[in-house]
Amino acid sequence: MKTIVKYLLVVVLFAAVNLCYSMADAQTYPTKPVRIIVSFAAGGAADIFARVVAAQLSERLGQQVFVENHAGAGGVIGSEMAAKSKPDGYTLVNVASAFAISASLDNLPFDPVKDFIPLAKLGGWPYVLVTHPNYRAKSVKELVALAKESPGNVTFGAAGVGSFVHLATELFKMQAGIDIMIVQFKGAGPAMIDLLGGHTNAHIGGITQCLPHIKSGKLKALGVTGSNRSPVLPDVPTIAEAGVPSYESSNWWGLAAPAGTPKAIVDRLDRELSIIVNSEKTRKLFVEQGGDVAYLGPVEFRPFLGEEFKKWARVIKEGKIKLE
Repeated sequence: MKTIVKYLLVVVLFAAVNLCYSMADAQTYPTKPVRIIVSFAAGGAADIFARVVAAQLSERLGQQVFVENHAGAGGVIGSEMAAKSKPDGYTLVNVASAFAISASLDNLPFDPVKDFIPLAKLGGWPYVLVTHPNYRAKSVKELVALAKESPGNVTFGAAGVGSFVHLATELFKMQAGIDIMIVQFKGAGPAMIDLLGGHTNAHIGGITQCLPHIKSGKLKALGVTGSNRSPVLPDVPTIAEAGVPSYESSNWWGLAAPAGTPKAIVDRLDRELSIIVNSEKTRKLFVEQGGDVAYLGPVEFRPFLGEEFKKWARVIKEGKIKLE
């Protein structure tokens, strides 16, 4: 009995010492540079916004916050690197819709739920459904009607199997109750070129990418994919308004930390990120790039992620989507 009591006292003492060290670390955090792993190539939307947030976070934390790009496998390479990093607040990782999609599409080398602490959802980018201006369908309702009249003949370009564009198109197909042909390309750029040439009929693309072509008249915008109209396309209805009432898909972006990161550090980052993202400077930048600010802290972000996992798992299952 005495041996058991002594053992329990040692365990409690050990836990208390660890807690004290964790609290002390959190109070002095950060004492060295902090890195944000971006799981996509430099120059993309995720990279641009990560650098904007990193610059402001550097000022608020008093330490350099820098971005490291580790692109590949739809974001899996960067996420795996973060999952295996020390949980001390000095490694953060971007998470986006691809993070939730890959959870049901891949056999991942990490657990997207158990290996991470969701820090914050920072914003989102609704996409836009566009067609070639010479195409017969001039609205979402007309496009759906054409697809129902001629099943399998309306063509949508997508940016590769399992990409957000692909899944957003599959979701549109499911919720509109139509049969369309989804043509896969090696990225959004080639898909856009084919649409501009009139070889495919429609495409769900990033607003930033599509906007110049919409303004020049080379593409026609039928509807945006978000739950609200885009400030840069105020006259374009949402797809839900335009004829598919239940449709919504936005490519959101946020930050996560390795599981085990001390709560005090998570709370500090939550406070600073909330101030940064809700600032007029950041809001203006997001809007100019066709995005919107939608801050969710750790408590709200976790259930949001849970719903995203369920949503895309259903699309992948019903669409019978598999990586080639």
